[in-house]
Amino acid sequence: MIRRLGLALVVALIVAVAVGPLLYAILTSLEGGGGLFTAGLWPDEPTLANYAAVFADQPFGRNILNSIVVAGGVVAVSLLLSLTAAYALARVAFRGRGLLLGTVLCVSMFPQVAVLSGMFLLIRSLGLYNSLAGLGLSYLMLTLPFTVWMLTTFLRQLPKELEEAAILDGAGPLTIIGRVFLPLLWPALVSTGLLAFVVAWNEFLFALTFTLTAETRTVPVAIALISGASQHELPWGRIMAASVIVTVPMVLLVLVFQRWIVSGLTAGAVKG
Repeated sequence: MIRRLGLALVVALIVAVAVGPLLYAILTSLEGGGGLFTAGLWPDEPTLANYAAVFADQPFGRNILNSIVVAGGVVAVSLLLSLTAAYALARVAFRGRGLLLGTVLCVSMFPQVAVLSGMFLLIRSLGLYNSLAGLGLSYLMLTLPFTVWMLTTFLRQLPKELEEAAILDGAGPLTIIGRVFLPLLWPALVSTGLLAFVVAWNEFLFALTFTLTAETRTVPVAIALISGASQHELPWGRIMAASVIVTVPMVLLVLVFQRWIVSGLTAGAVKG
């Protein structure tokens, strides 16, 4: 009895910590005017004015579209490149393979600030400053090491007999990847791609540094730059409304791909 009560308390604490901030953001986004400074769990007069103001005061719809385009493009390129790289690292024996895989992992440990100046010079020299293509290129530095490492781990779990049978039938590397391994890697691709999407969707430092105009900003920067109509007005309601809006796509993605996410994260945990 005591054990069950303790487990229930732990679960309740985890749920409160996970859901509490989102619930607070939703309730705050429904407050208007001086309601933000009154005590109470529920808004006295709920209003959607903050949501309307978010889209009226700035091109927030364009910012959301920018984030979708950049994050979606980064995920597609990352999975394409990392799938071929993971095949070479997991199934092809060559000298220095372990060192190369370790180097890929070490690259993902570098803080963004350490490479910010060099990345800025690269983006500017390529003529990609203040463009979505420049953001996408910089985000690949964040997502590629992670996706390569994850897919390499998943590919190592697949039986070698599948690859050997395909080679005996005359299949080349691209055919093996596309027709043999790819159907088996869908759960891994979905879970890895979703995590990469979250990284690109929430990235702030590169987006702040490599964009200049409101039309090219992504949602994290757009939210950070939300200000009140006057110098003394606090924009907390609008900030919370914008935060709720950009959280919805993440929740929908998790709900839609939940089955594949669980399968991908647990793949290889039990050997049959």
